[in-house]
Amino acid sequence: MTTDNPEFAKEDIKPLATLAAPWSREISFSAVDHESGLRILRMRIKEGRARFTIIDLDEKTVAEMMAVMADWKG
Repeated sequence: MTTDNPEFAKEDIKPLATLAAPWSREISFSAVDHESGLRILRMRIKEGRARFTIIDLDEKTVAEMMAVMADWKG
């Protein structure tokens, strides 16, 4: 058995939006559908030229974040 070319789960990525954020940051959102049926929202934060933070969020976490943001906004 060889593992030179491993099979990875397939995912369908659909870009949703890109936002300019304070301090030269850029936040992009993508809908990611895995072949297993899992749906996630991928949030990618770009800082400068080479630093990235990528966070995959499930629907429950997105709903909770939206509630916190709505409360903060007022």
